[in-house]
Amino acid sequence: MEGVSVRKIKKICVFCGANSGKDVAFVNAAFHLGKVLGKRKIDLVYGGGKLGLMGCVSTAVAQHERQVLGIIPSAFTINNLVGETCGKEIKVATMQERLVMMMELSDAFIALPGGFGTLKELFQMISWAQLNIHNKPIGVLNINGFFNGLLSFVDHAVKQEFITPRARKILISATTADELVDKLQAFRFEPDPALSKLKWSPSSSQKEKLDLTLRL
Repeated sequence: MEGVSVRKIKKICVFCGANSGKDVAFVNAAFHLGKVLGKRKIDLVYGGGKLGLMGCVSTAVAQHERQVLGIIPSAFTINNLVGETCGKEIKVATMQERLVMMMELSDAFIALPGGFGTLKELFQMISWAQLNIHNKPIGVLNINGFFNGLLSFVDHAVKQEFITPRARKILISATTADELVDKLQAFRFEPDPALSKLKWSPSSSQKEKLDLTLRL
């Protein structure tokens, strides 16, 4: 990465499935991603619990002595539905509150294979970047071509002029964890000139609530 300005990433939020998936390569990749984050001294923010790929990546990060923060809706903690979070845990009331806190506390985002929840989180972060709500890098770890169809669809939407070429650059992809983290560090945000004029700021009540939660 000689000659490329590198952004400092201290915390990465990982979105992924609460299932392990059909291919053992998904599990292996989740553990390897956690190992890579640990070796690069990057802490993890994730959705909490220990199920599926979420449990794999959080366990691996913790094993490499980096901080793990699980942000989890209180409803999921009833009857130990998702298992014990590997690391610190913040309980929130809603899924949206969870995602906002993930955005606030992370420097970048990675999506591993997952289902509707993972895709929702990924595209929410992309749309928020497009709207200039944040300027943090977002990438998918394309294990065994899992995201090929999704990436093809996004490119199709560009061709059909529903997504601009500038916005397409928001979504990064790579086939290995090291390559993806390198790309996230090298990412340079290019806001849409019109949308960059939008100004977003949390209300004072929301800000106070977030500060209180973090103190707890």
